[in-house]
Amino acid sequence: MEWNHFDENGNAVMVDVSEKEITERIAVASGKIRVNDAVMSAIVNHTAKKGDVLTVARVAGIMGTKQTSNLIPMCHPLCLNKCTVDFEVKEAENIIKALCTVKVSGKTGVEMEALMGVNVALLTIYDMCKACLLYTSPSPRDGLLSRMPSSA
Repeated sequence: MEWNHFDENGNAVMVDVSEKEITERIAVASGKIRVNDAVMSAIVNHTAKKGDVLTVARVAGIMGTKQTSNLIPMCHPLCLNKCTVDFEVKEAENIIKALCTVKVSGKTGVEMEALMGVNVALLTIYDMCKACLLYTSPSPRDGLLSRMPSSA
């Protein structure tokens, strides 16, 4: 198998797509986050202290897709035609599933952008709700954060 991200000397390079035809491309990625009861309640009841969690996570996910080439080495910058980030809330299981769909007319795929969108959206959910998920350790000197005990 030949790896196209390396030149004949083993140096990392961006793949040359100049000879490729422009085609319509679409990628879909999904991921999920499991939360505790307090977080799920705050999300579905729109009572999280930082605001509407899923709306902010949707915007963050879309913004993340547009930054992919700045974060992933050798990833081509793309002019995206469309991006959506949707959520499926499974209250009984305390799971929020994110689905990111990205479209482009280009010479290379958009799977990295879709994956980035899902990850940024899920990280945003975590960030906006971490006060319910984390607690500070008893010693103010060590400043460590730990998962909230399951009994909380």
